[in-house]
Amino acid sequence: MDVMIWAVAFVLFLAAEIATVQLVSIWFAVGALVTLVFSALFDLNLLAQLGIFILSSGIFLVITLPYLRKRQKAGHIDTNAGLDVGKSAKVIEEINSDKGTGRVTLNGVDWSAVPVPEDAVILKGSIVRVEKVDGARLAVSLKSGPEE
Repeated sequence: MDVMIWAVAFVLFLAAEIATVQLVSIWFAVGALVTLVFSALFDLNLLAQLGIFILSSGIFLVITLPYLRKRQKAGHIDTNAGLDVGKSAKVIEEINSDKGTGRVTLNGVDWSAVPVPEDAVILKGSIVRVEKVDGARLAVSLKSGPEE
C-alpha cells in the first residue's frame, strides 16, 4: 500500500513540474521516487518513509540548485531594451519634462523620451545617449546639440 502512495506522489509531483516548468516540484518527485524504492525494498514505518522523502528531496535540492543557478546565469541574454542602453538617438521632438514632450528615433524606431537629469531640456535635432529603457520610454542625456 505504501508503495502505491509514493508512486502516486511521484506522478503528481512530476505532473506539477511539467505543468509549471519552473523547477518547483522536481525535487519532491525525486524524493518520492527514492522513498518508493526504499519502501518497496524494506518494511519501513510511515515516519521513516517521511524522513527518507524529506532527506532525499533536500539532498537533491542542495546538489542541483547551485548547478541550475550557474547554468541559468550563463544562458542569460539581454533583451533588446537592455542592448539599447548606451546607444545614440536623434531627438525628433523637444524633450521637456515640464511640457510632457519628448520623442527620439533609435534604430529607425520612434520612442517616447524623458531627459536625464529630469529638469534638462533637450532641443529637437540633438543627439542623445540612452541611459535607461523603461518600457516604451527612453531616459536620455544630451550627447551633442542640434544640427543646424
